[in-house]
Amino acid sequence: MLRKKFYLSEVLVCSKKICDTMKQKFKIALLQMSAGKNRKDNLKKAVDWIGKAAKQGAKVICLPELFCSPYFCQSEDTKYFDLAEPIPGNSTKILGKAAKKYGVVIVASLFEKRTAGIYHNTVALLNPKGEVSGIYRKMHIPDDPSYYEKFYFTPGDLGYQNFKTEFGNVGTLICWDQWYPEAARITALKGANVIFYPTAIGWHPNEKEEHGKQQFDSWRTVQRGHAIANGVYVAAVNRIGHEKEKIDDAGIEFWGSSFVADPQGVIIAEASHDKEEIVIAEIDISRIEYIRRNWPFLRDRRIDSYSEINKRFLE
Repeated sequence: MLRKKFYLSEVLVCSKKICDTMKQKFKIALLQMSAGKNRKDNLKKAVDWIGKAAKQGAKVICLPELFCSPYFCQSEDTKYFDLAEPIPGNSTKILGKAAKKYGVVIVASLFEKRTAGIYHNTVALLNPKGEVSGIYRKMHIPDDPSYYEKFYFTPGDLGYQNFKTEFGNVGTLICWDQWYPEAARITALKGANVIFYPTAIGWHPNEKEEHGKQQFDSWRTVQRGHAIANGVYVAAVNRIGHEKEKIDDAGIEFWGSSFVADPQGVIIAEASHDKEEIVIAEIDISRIEYIRRNWPFLRDRRIDSYSEINKRFLE
């Protein structure tokens, strides 16, 4: 009997190893959406699309940046602070119910009201129990024509994050963070298998003809570079639509094109410029291992030589 019990325990250990191996792959979904003026309608659409993505097998589902409303940062107006909400709050409650119903992880970019006078552009991570299991506050805040985010958002103070979920390790950065290799590097070093970038980026219509192609190519190329340099998957989800506050404003033409790049920078899934779509891609953790063995960039880092990186400029 003792030998039989020992044998059964070995079988149980083997079964666990098989289950762990099966977790090497999981599907993600990017919800490329437009945003209307009605907050309830935007949330309802998000929940509906989360259900559709879950039915396609997605286990981690990411929404665009500030999806609950039009992109209000095109102007500086104190009335838009009324759009902010606490985390946890009403939106996370609604999204949490969807996460629990479908057994998925949801990555949601929200306008966070931390306290009176302190607001953040924040990702909330909802787990399959419907709980907020972590938040990331946008670190890099732009201040450009029609992207007046410094007026609204306090820079993040939580550092870069890697969230260990039931399906895999998830890193979250937000839009302007996309341009900074340091942010991607630290997130990858913390263990992320995939870095999500909820995004609201587009063309100024009066610049599109002259600069549009180069701007879009730069956006996609820099993120593919993060995937290659760090041996991780990168998933950028953008909104679509031509949004303007007033009829005579030029506004922003959001360019969509949400995509997923693998650890070699190969784009494995991509959306159109102008259609609402669900982008599904498979994350294969063994692919990360394979690429890093053959391109050992993390192994060959000279960490003893990087002390100057924390200076603004070197003269």
